Amino acid sequence: MPDIKILTEADLRKLVPLDLSAIDCVENGFKVLAGGQVAMPPILSMPIADFNGEIDVKTAYVPGLDSFAVKMSPGFFDNPKLGLPSTSGLMVLFAAKTGMLEALLLDNGYLTDVRTAAAGAVAARHLARTDARRACVLGSGMQARLQLKSLSLVRPISSATIWARDFAKAQACAAELSAEMGIDVSASEDAEASVSNANIIITTTPSSTPIVRAEWLRPGQHITAMGSDQDHKNELEPECLARVTLYVPDRQTQTEKMGELRSAIASGVIGADARFAELGDIASGKSAGRQSEDDITIADLTGTGVQDTAIATFARQRAQDAGLGAIFTS
Repeated sequence: MPDIKILTEADLRKLVPLDLSAIDCVENGFKVLAGGQVAMPPILSMPIADFNGEIDVKTAYVPGLDSFAVKMSPGFFDNPKLGLPSTSGLMVLFAAKTGMLEALLLDNGYLTDVRTAAAGAVAARHLARTDARRACVLGSGMQARLQLKSLSLVRPISSATIWARDFAKAQACAAELSAEMGIDVSASEDAEASVSNANIIITTTPSSTPIVRAEWLRPGQHITAMGSDQDHKNELEPECLARVTLYVPDRQTQTEKMGELRSAIASGVIGADARFAELGDIASGKSAGRQSEDDITIADLTGTGVQDTAIATFARQRAQDAGLGAIFTS
């Protein structure tokens, strides 16, 4: 049996910061996905309703990479009341040629956080106006923080507002981000005003009822919706998808089952037979992104297995280069 590399969360935080290299890694994954050769099965998703929880299992084989990842990602949304994070999990790397176990990435959800935020930056890089400076983030959790940070790496963000159902949490999040990023970040109790005045809107909540209304949207805006990743979640009013110039799923077979597209189809706003260019198609140049300054665009991000394989193999390579991680010899 080959040696197995074991990387802890502390190792992975050193090796894979949220930076342009991580964003480029995830973007390359989307580009390969658009080529049609990636093997990526549907997400295995299991609700654990008794404890307001869920677990997702995602994977993808990406031609050209020596390994593939299987990621197990629990989300238990009452955990903060217990002093625990909402998300955790790990990734496992297998050799693409032999299927042998190569590495355990005990990241407690850190790599998922990074690759999710990176996907938001990829969407903004190709769909938001290049001069976008004002952001609105709905939600006050980890992704609210990371999405704004990743966005600032690809757009010249100078101010942002944070809205959350719990205003005190929005205030705490805004204060933290303002101090860390050195820009004007404020909390708002008025979701409509925050959305309407922003160039880029990011939704990061587990909401099951819409928190963004179609009538709030303005020409030139970009919306990244990443909270709806289960078939009961819905952050955007379905009419939003009918109003925008361009709707872009990360993977349509997923968004029509668990993303914002699901709700739009269920409400009759979008036809069940409608087909859309995916984020990888736009990132690779196969399809056009934003065409004018007045376009309104939506990226519907449910999280894909190709992102997990991309970030996991990226992390393992960096660990090898840096000589980090423990070796388990069976």
